[in-house]
This record gives sequence, C-alpha cells and structure tokens, in this order.
Amino acid sequence: MKKILVVVDMQNDFIDGALGTKEAAAIVERAADRIERFEGSIFVTMDTHRSDYPETAEGKKLPVPHCIKMTDGWLLHERIMTALSGKEYRTIEKETFGSTRLAKEIRETGNQEDMEIECFGLCTDICVVSNALLLKANFPETEITVRADCCAGVTPETHEAALKTMEMCQIHIAG
Repeated sequence: MKKILVVVDMQNDFIDGALGTKEAAAIVERAADRIERFEGSIFVTMDTHRSDYPETAEGKKLPVPHCIKMTDGWLLHERIMTALSGKEYRTIEKETFGSTRLAKEIRETGNQEDMEIECFGLCTDICVVSNALLLKANFPETEITVRADCCAGVTPETHEAALKTMEMCQIHIAG
C-alpha cells in the first residue's frame, strides 16, 4: 500500500501570525509528531501570496495580508520544519485555497490503485476541505483520511462544519 501524507499550510501566519489562532497553535506538536512517524511520500502545501494581495479577489474579501512569499509569516512553522528535516517531501506553493497541482504531483508518484492519502493542517474550513475534496474528485476510489486532531479551523464551529462536509463526501475523519 502506497501511503501519501498531505500537510496543508502549516505556516507561521496561520499559527501565530496574521491569521493565527490558539486552536492552530494547539495542533502543531501533534502534527509534527505525525510527520515524524509517517512512512511514505509527503507533500507540503504553502499558501503563497505576493505583495499585491490586497488587490486580489481573495484580498478584497479577506483584507488581512498573510503568507506573502519570503516573509516570516509565509514560512513553515519551525516545529514543522524540524519534523520534516531528514525526510523527502515535495513543496507545492498555491495561490488559492485548493491546489490542482497537488493531485497532478500525487498522480506522478505511480500506481493510484493501491494508495491511501492522509491530510491535515490549516485551516480545516478553507484549505484542508478544499484540498481534500479536490483529492477525492481526482482519486474517487482512494481512501482519503483527514486527521481532525491535527487540524484547526478559523473557528471551532467552522472546523466542525468542514469535518462534517468532508465526511458527507466520503472522506474518512480520524483523530
């Protein structure tokens, strides 16, 4: 069985920066532990914006500059970087919530008939749900699991709503 781990946007701005929350900070150690114990292919997504973020469609609806490329807020959290050290992983920069490139790169790793995908990260109700649903659409016969204990949403209520949405779309919720 080929195992794939997708670590979604575990970046400083979502943990203790511009859009950070206490819930996001609380999952860092569990997420890092999961990465350290994981055996398989790892993909890490990074929300990536440019300095013109306020003029973008997203920036007009969420007027909080965040994850501006090459800033401290854009970087992966230090504990996540420590967990990834010594492991092979692919980084996927994405300018929006979900990444179509993620599915393409997973497909390039080989046979999808004998594969499991596990996802976690930030924010459950925006980027995790977007990527999990895109993966399910691209790999409908693949078991996709989201680890709720390694996710945090914008609010606890929207975190729970996103988990329910993914569950309704036949994504397994664990943790």
